[in-house]
Amino acid sequence: MRILVLNAGSSSLKFQLIDTDGGAIAESRDRRLARGQVERIGGQAILTLAAGDAAPTKSTAPIRDHAAAVEHVITWLAGPQSGVPIESVAEIEAVGHRVVHGGERFTHSTRIDEAVRRELEDLIELAPLHNPHNLRGIAAARSALGTGIPQVAVFDTAFHHSLPDTAYLYAIPYQLYRRHRVRRYGFHGTSHRYVAYRYRQLTGRTREGTKIITLHLGNGASACAIVGGNSVDTSMGFTPLEGLVMGTRSGDIDPAILDFVSAKEGLTLHELDSMLNKQSGLLGLSGLTADMRELLAEEAEHGDRRARLAVDLFCYRIRKYLGAYLAAMNGADAIVFAGGIGENSSDVRARICAELDWLGISLDLARNASLIGAEGRIDAEGSRIELWVIPTDEELLIARDTWRVVTGADVRY
Repeated sequence: MRILVLNAGSSSLKFQLIDTDGGAIAESRDRRLARGQVERIGGQAILTLAAGDAAPTKSTAPIRDHAAAVEHVITWLAGPQSGVPIESVAEIEAVGHRVVHGGERFTHSTRIDEAVRRELEDLIELAPLHNPHNLRGIAAARSALGTGIPQVAVFDTAFHHSLPDTAYLYAIPYQLYRRHRVRRYGFHGTSHRYVAYRYRQLTGRTREGTKIITLHLGNGASACAIVGGNSVDTSMGFTPLEGLVMGTRSGDIDPAILDFVSAKEGLTLHELDSMLNKQSGLLGLSGLTADMRELLAEEAEHGDRRARLAVDLFCYRIRKYLGAYLAAMNGADAIVFAGGIGENSSDVRARICAELDWLGISLDLARNASLIGAEGRIDAEGSRIELWVIPTDEELLIARDTWRVVTGADVRY
């Protein structure tokens, strides 16, 4: 089944065209037919387009909104200039959408109809920065392809619906949960679920017999404790702000700080929220950048103290979560690194693992240094817990879920 995967942002649209089915999923032979993104929607947009594994080409075009962006992508896919092996739009058989928040209502990927669309609108208050853009992508696909092409929503939060109440509840008045559903939802669920499944494929372990901790480390970062294929704890909370230090997000913080800073700096609640989400994390600590690569370069080349502080604090917070999850899970088979930083920064992986000897975690420095952006083990001989790097593939999981929902296949992964 040829599936168009869409991830709509505020002024961007990422896409992949993937050919998959049950056999492809079982044998990991899904085919990526095309990929790309449209940036700066609303003006002279920048388009980055590529067929298969070919190098991407860049161009510009005036694109007014998400509907025009989807139409442009579909026209390119069906045209001879793309090099994509489809002859017409009719060969796109389904559309899968990344939707950030499914609340408590959507615990699995779901086919989109008018009732589902209305419910997604009701959830905007839980994810005002993300869900409205996801809904625009859904409307754009329906406009471009018609109502006869099935569309599926794949939720970042759905994987974490298995959290026990001791993990998802906050120690605040219980009526706030009952009235307003204030609780931990968790995010990056598609990434954590893909990595957990791929780990089982690579090791031959059964779903029920696996305990791992997955680390999705990028501009957004989160940790997840997975037992028997189910998320049992995760670092992000009611919003993606909680948990690990991130590119521009603070992660865990004493809430009393907000009232104190508001009084001292004269900041409104909206300004405080913006500070924690857009001006904190690696950027706030370093005063330089949110980009881990640039921070490591500044530290190495110029000995910048605050760049080093930002990197060290990022790694320290991850070690704290690893210790907590190992205690909560009563041990683990493996720790798996994913995401842009987790997959590509051997330096960060080394710093995270450097002081975990007491737990029996031992990193092979040579393996770690040589493994960049590829699958493989980086633990030393005799390490009690395996250490893996597994590049995440959220778009592939969205395509697979879309196939499963549309066909009604009873497949677990």
